[in-house]
Amino acid sequence: MNEKVALITGGARGIGKAIGLSLANAGWTIAICYRKSSEDANNTQKAIEDKGSKCLTVQCDVSDPKAAEAFASQVENEFGRVDALINCAGPYHRVNILQETVEDWHSMFDNNLHPIFYLSKAVTPGMIERKWGRIVNFSMANADQMVGQPNLTAHYIAKVGVLILTRSLARALAPHGITVNAISPGFIDSGSAPKEELEAMVKRIPAGFLGSTKDAVEAASFLLSEEAKYVNGTNIHLSGGWGM
Repeated sequence: MNEKVALITGGARGIGKAIGLSLANAGWTIAICYRKSSEDANNTQKAIEDKGSKCLTVQCDVSDPKAAEAFASQVENEFGRVDALINCAGPYHRVNILQETVEDWHSMFDNNLHPIFYLSKAVTPGMIERKWGRIVNFSMANADQMVGQPNLTAHYIAKVGVLILTRSLARALAPHGITVNAISPGFIDSGSAPKEELEAMVKRIPAGFLGSTKDAVEAASFLLSEEAKYVNGTNIHLSGGWGM
């Protein structure tokens, strides 16, 4: 895994940051994009560089196809390649579907689903040329159940789309030595939700405890490894049994 380059969306904090730090420990070069908090991005870059790895941080709205393509090109120009694309960015909002606005409806697809397509299109030509690549997408633990979600409708549909896109890309890219897989977290203590809200959900988790960013790191590390070269198009539930 040495001397490989990972592009991580949403890599300034939470799960994306944890994966970036873990890969830096393994000798990877890291490129991350963020939308709002330059302080988080600067702190993450310093933490990665303190581990002896190179790191590029770019403020970028990957919901814009031109910006996503430009970011991928910048990473390839800076480091010469992209070996792994890890799509961690995935904002959400809770609102009843009857009160949902058209703008917010579109934003859920623009931020959760479309960037995976844009960035995959941008980075896979190099992966195909090198006959090696890894793409890891993040969905949500019960997306494959396709149940009614009146307070998370657009976000939920977008995450179902992530699973379909993952499988489609896996089939298209498998002949080129590229794997595309999904990780579907349940309740993970990643800093993105109030701790009180997460702790109130523990009783709904069969395992009886919250997941951690370390759990996400372990799943992603496996999918990025050579040991997972025959794992393609799968969806790993990271939920302690919730959402089944």
